[in-house]
Amino acid sequence: MTAGITETAHAVDAATVLELLPARPRLLALGEPTHGENDLLELRNSLFRQLVEREGYRTIAIESDCMMGQLVDDYVTSGTGILDHVMRHGFSHEWGAFAGNRELVRWMRAYNEGRPTSEQVRFAGFDGPLEITAAASPRQALTALHTYLAARVDADLLPCTAETLDRLFGSDERWTNSAAMMDPTQSVGRTPEADQLRLLADDLVALLDAQTPHLIATSTQDDWERARLYGRTVVGLLRYHFWMADTSPGRIPRLVGLRDSMMAANLLALAERGPTLVNAHNSHLQRDMSSMRLGDLPVQWWSAGAIVSAHLGDQYAFLATALGTMPHRGVDAPPPDTIEGRLYALPQQRCVIDTRRLAAALAGTTPGHRVSPWYGYAPLDPAHLPSIDGLVFVKDARQNPILQRSPNT
Repeated sequence: MTAGITETAHAVDAATVLELLPARPRLLALGEPTHGENDLLELRNSLFRQLVEREGYRTIAIESDCMMGQLVDDYVTSGTGILDHVMRHGFSHEWGAFAGNRELVRWMRAYNEGRPTSEQVRFAGFDGPLEITAAASPRQALTALHTYLAARVDADLLPCTAETLDRLFGSDERWTNSAAMMDPTQSVGRTPEADQLRLLADDLVALLDAQTPHLIATSTQDDWERARLYGRTVVGLLRYHFWMADTSPGRIPRLVGLRDSMMAANLLALAERGPTLVNAHNSHLQRDMSSMRLGDLPVQWWSAGAIVSAHLGDQYAFLATALGTMPHRGVDAPPPDTIEGRLYALPQQRCVIDTRRLAAALAGTTPGHRVSPWYGYAPLDPAHLPSIDGLVFVKDARQNPILQRSPNT
């Protein structure tokens, strides 16, 4: 059995990865089973650099706030800002503290230096402005969309003034109240003001669409794409806040599904722009339905990867990452009957596995499902193997150089 699996393992490089795929994908996603492990981020950086330099991928998108990510994109494309400020304010979930993310941003800036715009590599966050405990105020996105339109279309076409939006929003603290995540009655998502804002956001997005020929002619490509981002974001945020105020049993499944739907919309927009590399938790990128437990409540939803795959077919590819050990997290050698356990017997510290050949090598056996001793790590579900295009395996993850504080998806 080990010999058969050995034949499926190859070095992790761009050429090997692309050979596993039926077509060169427009969206190539690399998942991870936990966040913040620098060995995984270093591997991602190495693979993504090769795919940019040798294969023409021109956007790197990670699981971070899509609005904040604009600050990073400005820095890597034009040098705007200071790296420390960009890392602190251009990432959500405290991702900017990870050494691997800092190195990625530094490399992207160095790669772009002196290159024409058409050859530069772009950065994007593709997550919504959402945290585990709260959602952002929609003010920034809706105000930015209104400002963009007000500068380019007849004032009579606008459904409201900026002052009206400001009045309806009120205090941002009302929107970001973390207590609303556990107590729907504290959400402002179904107040009369929120209802009116949803209608106005819908009208502004409709106006953005209706004025497409004029707006493209009078905008830079970046300004036009960012206006569309503002529209997607504000509609998604207002919908998210609306369902935060829900009291039905479907509240949490709907919220996690809405988050991944927002992710998927951002990824599809990036795919329109050109070949894109994506990095996020496996659960956000897999083709199978995602699941988790919140206390005694089982929650299932379609991930961003499942949605994108349904739209793009073989133009979407998903590489999952599996881990052997993380001793500093209490994750010791995997049981030998699990997929991770069988891969752990391989001599390579890092390798990419041909999942079709792995499935053939495992034929007639039923791999066990590894149980994680640490909440921040999600082992590979053996049932998902047929829907994974390639499996990246890291044998042992070392202690990170800094303490990470945000292991959740």
